[in-house]
Amino acid sequence: MMMGDDMESGNLGPYQDRPRTFPNLGSKPYTPLIFRVLMRINGRALLVLLLLGFGTIFYIGARTSPVIVFVFTICIFILFFSMYLTKWVLAKDEGPPEMVEISDAIRDGAEGYFRTQYGTISKMALLLALLILSIYLFRRTTPQQESSGLGRTTSACITVAAFLLGALCSGIAGYVGMWVSVRANVRVSSAARRSAREALQIAVRAGGFSALVVVGMAVMGIAILYATFYVWLGVDSPGSMKVTDLPLLLVGYGFGASFVALFAQLGGGIYTKAADVGADLVGKVEQGIPEDDPRNPAVIADLVGDNVGDCAARGADLFESISAEIISAMILGGTMAQQCKIEDPSGFILFPLVVHSFDLVVSSIGMLSIRGTRDASVKSPMEDPMAVLQKGYTVAIFFAVLAFGVSTRWMLHTEQAPSAWFNFALCGLVGIITAYLFVWITQYYTDYKHEPVRTLALASSTGHGTNIIAGVSLGLESTALPVIVISISIISAYWLGHTSGLVDEGGNPTGGLFGTAVATMGMLSTAAYVLTMDMFGPIADNAGGIVEMSQQPESVREITDVLDAVGNTTKATTKGFAVGSAALASFLLFSAYMDEVAAFSRENFKQVDIAIPEVFIGGLLGSMLIFLFSAWACSAVGRTAQEVVNEVRRQFIERPGIMEYKEKPDYGRCVAIVASASLREMIKPGALAIVSPMVVGLVFRILGYYTGHPLLGAKVVAAFLMFATVSGILMALFLNTAGGAWDNAKKYIETGALGGKGSDSHKAAVTGDTVGDPFKDTAGPSLHVLIKLLATITLVMAPVFL
Repeated sequence: MMMGDDMESGNLGPYQDRPRTFPNLGSKPYTPLIFRVLMRINGRALLVLLLLGFGTIFYIGARTSPVIVFVFTICIFILFFSMYLTKWVLAKDEGPPEMVEISDAIRDGAEGYFRTQYGTISKMALLLALLILSIYLFRRTTPQQESSGLGRTTSACITVAAFLLGALCSGIAGYVGMWVSVRANVRVSSAARRSAREALQIAVRAGGFSALVVVGMAVMGIAILYATFYVWLGVDSPGSMKVTDLPLLLVGYGFGASFVALFAQLGGGIYTKAADVGADLVGKVEQGIPEDDPRNPAVIADLVGDNVGDCAARGADLFESISAEIISAMILGGTMAQQCKIEDPSGFILFPLVVHSFDLVVSSIGMLSIRGTRDASVKSPMEDPMAVLQKGYTVAIFFAVLAFGVSTRWMLHTEQAPSAWFNFALCGLVGIITAYLFVWITQYYTDYKHEPVRTLALASSTGHGTNIIAGVSLGLESTALPVIVISISIISAYWLGHTSGLVDEGGNPTGGLFGTAVATMGMLSTAAYVLTMDMFGPIADNAGGIVEMSQQPESVREITDVLDAVGNTTKATTKGFAVGSAALASFLLFSAYMDEVAAFSRENFKQVDIAIPEVFIGGLLGSMLIFLFSAWACSAVGRTAQEVVNEVRRQFIERPGIMEYKEKPDYGRCVAIVASASLREMIKPGALAIVSPMVVGLVFRILGYYTGHPLLGAKVVAAFLMFATVSGILMALFLNTAGGAWDNAKKYIETGALGGKGSDSHKAAVTGDTVGDPFKDTAGPSLHVLIKLLATITLVMAPVFL
């Protein structure tokens, strides 16, 4: 796709003369308590506190390992770089007053909902923390814990503290994602009045700030916990815990992150899609007005939803993904190092932290490779924004390959197997290639430049029913290639690790599982750049909404439409990427669960026989959970959307002057409806996800006790997790891809194809997009969080099932 000279040079023409109506929802900006306290501290005193904090962190890191010091250094450097990005973005102008007024309304709605939602999540997190504390105070201990003197009380306090810290950091990650998006959207809108390239760069750098903070927090949080526990518990000193057992103490951190991410994704997804569906069905289909027309009472709620659903929730989501992957890889690295009697196992344990430290650096390079506005004298049309983003991704991947090779040589070289590091470097390369293929496959099925989406758009020309049939079949078909890619990557990485030369005391190869872990790290080695592309989508979407609501010239809207269409594709590709990484991370957590059960039961636990009826039933229950969870998530969107539709219809009937710009819609009413409903509706599916594995494990543990099968509960939970993971991956791929394809088929018709806006084809495509909305932004993204949450719960609760 190419953009014309008028879009690149900002030749906008005169403003339209229609009267403008804007929301009057202004209130004081919301700032979390911790930030309000910091802002009241004297600047010099705050500087002293920061220096003391950094000094303490580096002191603890120096007492732990030089690698931890390296990780801290990179994270702090990236923190300052992200502050530079923030200053650069906020220095851009916000445009005319009408744009600022709309942006302020979006900001107030998003921050108000965030405050309420995370208040509810924090209360549930405290209750769950008390439950974990109770369980850990009465659970059995492992031989390793007994030999190190780590009692139940200490273990319980450590796990609960890690859980609460993970939940807190996940919440902060979500707030950071939302904070930047609600301030960058209007600046992108303003930049689109001058230059398409400038608007693109602002959106990318705003998303980059959020991505770097989220990934940096995940790495920094785990590194601080690891170093603190190392120093506090006197790890590796006589009579204390071994360093190979330390990563298991970090599981609570991943559990807290997964818990918050699930509810953030559910609540945010229900919010954004209920508002979007309600706005589209009445505004586009019934009234025939544009998507973000200021006459639509649900338009502000829709724009707010982009921030709470796609920015805040995605920030918490990726924070959880990276945390779970790092912790599971550290556990497997420690286990393998212990089996192989490696003299210094810290390299295998800390390797994931080093990889993600380099991720911050290479992703920053990829962001900076996207240049600013061209010289005004250049009259050639601008490149497709997707091509620009892909170039940045290619740059990031190139440097990621180099950094991964350096990391493996530095951290994984051992005299017992001198060439093992090279095998693991190849495992990382497998992961990087897997990530690239996932992005490409998802783009192929969701971008309207390719045949699948165009075929779906063509099906719209024959009616609503054929559009739905074509979209469902496209989503089903799209599961094939990703599964093949995942399968090949797991087998390849396992074989490379298995043949690395690392053997246990009996001479048996032991590097297979760790090879898979390294491949997962390779897949996430550019996670910060991938999250940047994801955050770009909702920022561009909001910018388009602000442009249309403030009734800017059509040429400005053309720029934001192009950016919005690219954003739909990047959101879909990053969701596919997230599903692939979730599949590999869940596989690692499942392996860690098997090892944990073996440690607690003091029996060999390497296989699960699904021919045993109870175990097979556990598998069926796991698969059923995926379908029931998806159904409840989609029905929650449907019920909330019905309330929005009724409210929008009521306003159009009772206020006929809205359509002639003579009366102002009540935007606040729709915002209140979706906010309260999404908080109410997220509880049931979220509770189902948390309670199900616990109930299944306890019921079959009791049954096993009375039938003489003490490990029955653990075996049934293993099957439950295995089947849920497989079903969840396939369902998430189907939902994400089908929803993204429906959305971009609508965008393709809106470019003028097949009759353009207002045609029968367009109305059918809007119906398909409406069906796909809860698929791609509620149920689909929640599923890949769910499968990792299930794996983390079973790992934390393993002793309960014995």
